[in-house]
Amino acid sequence: MFKLTSLNLNGIRSATSKGLEAWLAQAQPDCICVQEVKAQAADVAGKFESFGALTGHFHFAEKKGYSGVGVYSRHEPSEVCIGYGSSEFDTEGRYTELRFDTPARKLSIISAYFPSGSSGEERQQAKFRFLAEMYPHLQRLRSEREFILCGDINIAHQEIDLKNWKGNKKNSGFLPEERAWMSQLLSDGGLVDVYRQLEPTATDDCYTWWSNRGQAYAKNVGWRLDYHLATPTSAAAARAVSIYKNEKFSDHAPITVDYDISF
Repeated sequence: MFKLTSLNLNGIRSATSKGLEAWLAQAQPDCICVQEVKAQAADVAGKFESFGALTGHFHFAEKKGYSGVGVYSRHEPSEVCIGYGSSEFDTEGRYTELRFDTPARKLSIISAYFPSGSSGEERQQAKFRFLAEMYPHLQRLRSEREFILCGDINIAHQEIDLKNWKGNKKNSGFLPEERAWMSQLLSDGGLVDVYRQLEPTATDDCYTWWSNRGQAYAKNVGWRLDYHLATPTSAAAARAVSIYKNEKFSDHAPITVDYDISF
């Protein structure tokens, strides 16, 4: 099995101070996609370049303490792609793609951090621009290779994907336009929401993010914002999914899927 984890760190220094490395040593994923590293290359060098047998590859934001994504892998990639060719968003550190190509298969593992629009209308419009760019990018990629995109998508797709859906219909992350984008990606776009493939009706157990306000975590008033989005052949290899909540490394929880894929 290929064990693939995704986690928004909300700061790599913060997450490691809360026991992330010990958990990784115990959980032993083959690969972990991380988002919101909130660090620069100099901060990572000599400290967070690897976790045990996992070697990291990063896309840092130009702005200090902001965004940043990475993929830690047990396996050596044949190619590393940093950014997706966006003149606007590649400066924000939102996309790292590792390619594992053999004569028989072309497979990419992607860590992506979609913008949040919760801070105001300006960032919401940026989020819409990002979605407008990302859709055709993923379509082009799907025509060329298999992939699994892991990340904080910052969209709860369906009503069962967040606790208080009635009160969030006009809030970023559950806007009709965002949900429609996700629906299109999973229908015309041909991608698969791996969690929902394996757990089609899960509600309270599906959440991966909780606000720091109002005891949201204690009361499990959460959102499902973290995804594995895969091409159909890769999605068909998914066997089990788990969301780890016994420890809190971040305001997000790690989501892990076991795939019947060999390296």
